[in-house]
Amino acid sequence: MSAADETFLDLALSRSRVDRLARVRTDDAELGALLDRPQTRVLELRGDAVAVLAGPARLRLRPPREGDAGREPWFLGRDAGVDYVAVTAPRETREGEDPTQEGEDLTWAGLREVGADLDDRDAGLLTAATALRAWHDRHGHCPRCGAATEVVQGGWLRRCPSDGSEHHPRTDPAVIMAVTDPDDRLLLATGLPWPEGRLSVLAGFVEAGESLEAAVAREVEEEVGVQIDGLVYRGNQPWPFPGSLMLAFRARTGQTHLTVQESELRSASWYTRDQLSEGLREGRVTLPSRVSVAHRLIEEWFGGPLPGHGPAVPR
Repeated sequence: MSAADETFLDLALSRSRVDRLARVRTDDAELGALLDRPQTRVLELRGDAVAVLAGPARLRLRPPREGDAGREPWFLGRDAGVDYVAVTAPRETREGEDPTQEGEDLTWAGLREVGADLDDRDAGLLTAATALRAWHDRHGHCPRCGAATEVVQGGWLRRCPSDGSEHHPRTDPAVIMAVTDPDDRLLLATGLPWPEGRLSVLAGFVEAGESLEAAVAREVEEEVGVQIDGLVYRGNQPWPFPGSLMLAFRARTGQTHLTVQESELRSASWYTRDQLSEGLREGRVTLPSRVSVAHRLIEEWFGGPLPGHGPAVPR
């Protein structure tokens, strides 16, 4: 592996300016006082969606309300003297049960839809809240004894009251790579669950006891049957769908014959810039949205902004 001159510094979901203040998580008195302070701001999640104000896009962060404390609030951090917490509401909550300020122009949207349009503070808050929501939804019981766990430390720990074990939010590393051939064509593939025409670069989870470089080489060979002969690290980005950290690379190969792993991919092909541009303009091809590091890898190879972008690819 060789070093890049500069890694991606402004990936959509890697931005944040909020201090997470881990010391507050273990201070029960401080945590208990958060919702008593009128300056505290609350991010309310309904499923994966939050209230987003228009022009420019920004989170609708409200003051605390009666009942928030009973929702097991999660402490997201502090910025410029303001504390931020997240609470969840039932997915079926009706709009009339949540009055908004008169004249507010808002929509309910998730991180995939608005993550690239938010500023650094809001992008960081929503990324953290989305990751916590996914973890809590999937880890309500102790993996050792099966007992229901309790939420402690401001949402950053679940403790088993039966055996005393403690469980932290999981993050699973995954590699994602833009592979090019000797003619500088880009390898793009369609996953089995995706509709025809949806393309992205290759990606896969890092296995136990495996380095990142070895994971890139293994995934490329497994999925398309070619061996890489060089790679460059480009950056990393959380991908909380439900709990991955995407580690991005550029890779080269001297081989062009592809053997598609049919259990993972529907198809894979090499693309020139003209071919990709034509497919995008004609609507035959869709790519990952701007919120994903996959989009940035493709855009870097393309040499500039892509002509349109499609829905986020679930990589």
